[in-house]
Amino acid sequence: MTRAAPRARTLLASGLSVTVLLITAACVAYDRDVPRALPQGVSEPPAATSASPSVTATASPSAVTGRSTPVLNDEQLRAALITEGDLGPPWAAAQGPALWRDGTLKATADDGDCRRLLEVLYTEEPFGVPAGPRVSVTLDDTAEGTQLREQIGAHRPQDVERALTWLGTLPEECGRFRAATARSGTQDVEVTELPLPDTAGDARAAVRVTLTGGAPDAEPARLTVDLAAILVGEDAIVLTNGGFGEVRAEVTQAMAQLGADRLEEVAREGRLRV
Repeated sequence: MTRAAPRARTLLASGLSVTVLLITAACVAYDRDVPRALPQGVSEPPAATSASPSVTATASPSAVTGRSTPVLNDEQLRAALITEGDLGPPWAAAQGPALWRDGTLKATADDGDCRRLLEVLYTEEPFGVPAGPRVSVTLDDTAEGTQLREQIGAHRPQDVERALTWLGTLPEECGRFRAATARSGTQDVEVTELPLPDTAGDARAAVRVTLTGGAPDAEPARLTVDLAAILVGEDAIVLTNGGFGEVRAEVTQAMAQLGADRLEEVAREGRLRV
């Protein structure tokens, strides 16, 4: 009894936080400062303080062929990322990649589409390598042992739309199949649709993937991973939320909405100030 009470309070607080997020996600995006867009060819000195170790930015070209709007720089894209403050306790900055990524997601399957899905879950690149800037943030649910990761990158809209269409076919094409892993034995995989808010970005698709199995001499384990992809203007968001604990679909949905709203606001401010 003495151990159950704190656990119950944690779950209650988590449930209340998710409810608030679902109601206010579209509003919170407008409460953050958005960095100004720099004139083309002009660079800004780096800030005196370093970025959080859980947030990374990938160096990339300064422009993307065929884009009709200015490319958002790393600082602007970083401002659009969700934070542990958006989720509240027990979420915190991640200390490293989840162990289940290599242990279970590094898998293969006979069917081509299902094999590609496993590859995308592992690499978190449904649209391929970005053609411009990319930033990311990784957060841990310290109560459930789950991990959420958001990436924002510059991709060609046609590539994003093609990938979104493909993701939408997976619940039917790969509803149930078997996957082979090097460390966790054979996995029974189930793929289902995960609805996202209609107001999240310009286009969107998401699936929930569950892998059940394990080594022959171990108890079966169940890994759940949500994969959400969202097109916002000429940039895209990839959101994964997974683990062996309780993976709340409401968290994935709320963060998809919040992430899309923030990216839209950053892009709007960039166009106004360029």
